[in-house]
Amino acid sequence: MGMRKGLLLTILGLLLAGSLLGCGLLPLLPPTQKATSGSSSVAIPTPTSEPTPTPLPPSIIEEANAEERVLIDIYKRVNPAVVNIRVVKKVRGFRFEFEFPGFPKAPEEFFQEGEGSGFVYDKEGHIVTNNHVVEGAEEVKVTFADGTMVDAEVVGTDPDSDLAVIRVDIPPEKLHTVELGDSDRLEVGQRVVAIGNPFGLEGSMTTGIISALGRTMPLGRISTVVGGRFSIPNLIQTDAAINPGNSGGPLLDLHGRVIGVNTAIRSFTGSFAGVGFAVPVNLVKKVVPVLIEKGHYAYPWLGISGFDLRPEIVKAMDLPVERGALIIEVVKGSPADKVGLRGGDKRWTVKVEGEEVPLGGDVIVAVDGVRVRGMADLISYQVMKKEVGQEMELTLIREGKEIQVRVKLGERPRE
Repeated sequence: MGMRKGLLLTILGLLLAGSLLGCGLLPLLPPTQKATSGSSSVAIPTPTSEPTPTPLPPSIIEEANAEERVLIDIYKRVNPAVVNIRVVKKVRGFRFEFEFPGFPKAPEEFFQEGEGSGFVYDKEGHIVTNNHVVEGAEEVKVTFADGTMVDAEVVGTDPDSDLAVIRVDIPPEKLHTVELGDSDRLEVGQRVVAIGNPFGLEGSMTTGIISALGRTMPLGRISTVVGGRFSIPNLIQTDAAINPGNSGGPLLDLHGRVIGVNTAIRSFTGSFAGVGFAVPVNLVKKVVPVLIEKGHYAYPWLGISGFDLRPEIVKAMDLPVERGALIIEVVKGSPADKVGLRGGDKRWTVKVEGEEVPLGGDVIVAVDGVRVRGMADLISYQVMKKEVGQEMELTLIREGKEIQVRVKLGERPRE
């Protein structure tokens, strides 16, 4: 009897288990995960993974967030002061229109559009930009960050610094101005921000660093302070992306202060290739107020062109110095000519990196007691420290001997 009772309980237990399975009591699974068996769906478990926490400590994440906030704040404060400038210029040349049977046989005059950037300088409506943006413009229009578009007039231009000032007639309370920094206090590696309108894309911001200081434009080895195309000293080199349309826009430090005016790029394609240049703001401080007052800026003028000393030159001339500026040419009638500075002799040359350099000229090694390493230092000192009519003492190496010459600076020719 006992055995029969135990067997009965076992059979009942098996029947009960089968009954429960038939009611669908399965392990709990996500409702969307199902497998099919025949005509019925059966849910199956899926593996779950825990999110991997960042290995960086919270302090570093917070530091990155702080930098983001700095950049966001700069943009919010400065972008309202940055403008888009559109110009219409009359040009003469060939219009390449594909009209059968061919192109025009002679050049013609036609209008061409261009654009650049600028920033509001003061509450009187003066805007700083590049000279090459507005040079020769028949019409200038300015668009502000809020979409306001107005006509502008050209107040003053300076091709030698590639700076220009235009003016708009807008109530002062609607104008946002910028703060000017100090380009003499900059350091290579310092973070910078550029705001402008590359390719017409208004209000674009890029970031980078100062990759070099003290560049001189043009970037060739021979620097000139004679009539013609003059060199721009103390250019700021940056890897912040600068493209066509950025010209005239501000280069900023992380305080949002203007430290330069974006003016050129080094590129073989016409687009940014990692090297851009900005006119230093301390030159802006000297030139812009005069452009507003007089329309042009008078530079002090010595009247020479020169070449940085190289080992080949030092050896050929048997010089007692290794750094300085060799005078290649002296402009007739210039201040340099009047005090007897000597240029090179084209019959006596040495080849430096494939270029024939005339030798025998004076070598400038100091200005007012300040040593110069080459033409860039000489140009920078003359432009930034001197005015028209002031005297400058030059220390020269002439025929192996050191002499001093005082020269009264004239006004740089404008043509």
